[in-house]
Amino acid sequence: MTSVDHRYFIITEKPPNPKHIEAGQICYTSEYKHKTTSKLSVIPLSSGVGLNYDIDVNHMSPLTAEEAELLQALSNDKERLKWFRERNALRTALGLTKGVPVIVEEKKEELRGMIRYIGRLTEPKYPHHISGTFFGVELQDTDENGKTGGEVQVPLDCVAKGEVPTVDVSFTTEPEKMDIDGPAEELNSNDFGLTVNSVVEVNLAQGTSYGIIRWIGTVPGRKETLAGLELDEDRGVSDGTLKDVRLFTCPPKKALFVKLSSCRPDSRFQSISANHHKKMPQVEDTEKDGESTTWTLETVPPVSAEQVQQILIGRMKGIQGHCNSCYMDAALFGLFSCSSVLDSMLFKSTAPQDAPIQKTLLHNIVNPLRSKGFVEGRHIMKLRQQLQKHGYSHSFTTDEKDPEEFLIVIMHHILALDPLLKLSAGGKVQESYCYQIFLDQNHSLVLPTVQQLLEHSFHSTGLKLAEVPSCLILQMPRFGKKFKMFDKIIPSLELDITDLLSEGPQQCILCGHLAAKECTECFKDPVFNQTGFKVFCMTCSSQVHSHPQRRFHKPVDLDIPPAYLGHSMPHALTRDKLELFAVLCIETSHYVSFIKYGPKSEDWIFFDSMADRQGERDGFNIPEVHACPEVGMYMEMSPAELANQVPRDMKGVAKRLFCDAYMYLYQSTNMCLYR
Repeated sequence: MTSVDHRYFIITEKPPNPKHIEAGQICYTSEYKHKTTSKLSVIPLSSGVGLNYDIDVNHMSPLTAEEAELLQALSNDKERLKWFRERNALRTALGLTKGVPVIVEEKKEELRGMIRYIGRLTEPKYPHHISGTFFGVELQDTDENGKTGGEVQVPLDCVAKGEVPTVDVSFTTEPEKMDIDGPAEELNSNDFGLTVNSVVEVNLAQGTSYGIIRWIGTVPGRKETLAGLELDEDRGVSDGTLKDVRLFTCPPKKALFVKLSSCRPDSRFQSISANHHKKMPQVEDTEKDGESTTWTLETVPPVSAEQVQQILIGRMKGIQGHCNSCYMDAALFGLFSCSSVLDSMLFKSTAPQDAPIQKTLLHNIVNPLRSKGFVEGRHIMKLRQQLQKHGYSHSFTTDEKDPEEFLIVIMHHILALDPLLKLSAGGKVQESYCYQIFLDQNHSLVLPTVQQLLEHSFHSTGLKLAEVPSCLILQMPRFGKKFKMFDKIIPSLELDITDLLSEGPQQCILCGHLAAKECTECFKDPVFNQTGFKVFCMTCSSQVHSHPQRRFHKPVDLDIPPAYLGHSMPHALTRDKLELFAVLCIETSHYVSFIKYGPKSEDWIFFDSMADRQGERDGFNIPEVHACPEVGMYMEMSPAELANQVPRDMKGVAKRLFCDAYMYLYQSTNMCLYR
């Protein structure tokens, strides 16, 4: 249930500030902060733990907790506001109970159904959050006379906005053991040849929805083949589970289970499959400068761990280098070959003058890289010419650049992508696309991990993360080839950023209870652990700082979410972690990249866009991608063993990863387009 210590509101009129708050959004505030003033400090549910915003009370209306949960299940802000204003429909929906017969619409037909479940599909992360109330409806066939109907009719949308989109699969009040047929990849007998990873569309009560097939199979009691979709929008009903059985994983409210026969290829891309083995349709694209190029109409998902050997490994694989392009080659290969975390920049609306650059990036570089494993150097040169023509640099086609310079031009100046990083410092939020590691002169690190470098940098600069980033691009403490602060850096396969967030509950590092104090002066105290932010509950803080060596420390109060005040920590908190997916390295002015493409320790590949050359002045560079499982061997060594490794004696290309790292790329897997 929702917390009784909070009040909920719906924004009924878009406030002038902040501009990202829309009418129809649901917000909350703590009971003790709720006062009869002209402005009310509230937190939008869509922002996670988020920030407080002062909004005029005339721009919002109060909700009961039950109303807030029902409205939160709707697909978008406009729908929430619509059904909030239809108070009778809302009250009717609140009065529905299990076992009530209802009328629902399926494929423009009215069919009888029975409510079998009312409630949440996922539990909220924090007690004051709500995850939405959904209706599980078991559909019944038409009666013996061929008529449709039912004993009780309720407004269609009051049910449809709950669970009618998934009426292909009935829910029951009790979990049912399921035997799932498979393997899913082999069940692809429909007319369109749809398989797992196909991009598709399906008609729902709200209109056409788009998504990706993540699972195909059958379930007990159903003869037809079903498809588990991960939708683009929050129109689904779960996170990939069906009757308490997990069939795939995706964010909450993204999963939808429908008949496979109800799916058809995504008309936006005019393709029949996102499978790498399908031939992609092509069209002629004539640009204003008269150059005619051929490009694919299809979106292609990143190369999966199972496809790396077939698609990417070998000579003349990856991106072909040409004329000091290695910084761009390494960055693009690292970002797009096996990750989709920044695919949004490939599809977002763009200014007309910048659309050709986005088209080149998608159709001439990313799609061929993922489908064929190879991009010709002329396409990279075309992108560089377009950037130079736009005036961002007069030497894009000739000179070597830094990867971050190229990425900022593309993400910020060209595609106007929202900043990836929001940093909190002194109560103010700063935005950025990359983060440069800075260390104070008194650090004691010798062979650091990326985790330690990030923690030390945040500690020395007084920074915290305002929110979990979808992609975190970290620049190491070095200046090109001229200066390196450390001889070796140990890659952290995961970054635990829980203690780096500016808001949210934290656990005492000693007893595990709700932390109330943070001591920056304890940061380097090795008694607790080598490094890291030290947070304590009131009791442990008092005991720790009674020691003579810490008596003059000055712990500060943590910003504890109001719902946790006066309560003990109910269970272990979910840690916020980011996953390493690529590393860019530089040696003697030449950039290369490493990709962590799978879960196994040996799942590493190495890419060099200029690994070899054919011919002299009129020749061409030969790019190469090869497996480097030796990296996993060094990753499993203790710090002492690794410190004793002589770089020139390290096997394969491992030395370049540990000694020449320039930029680390991390992703939040929850925010990737494909997984």
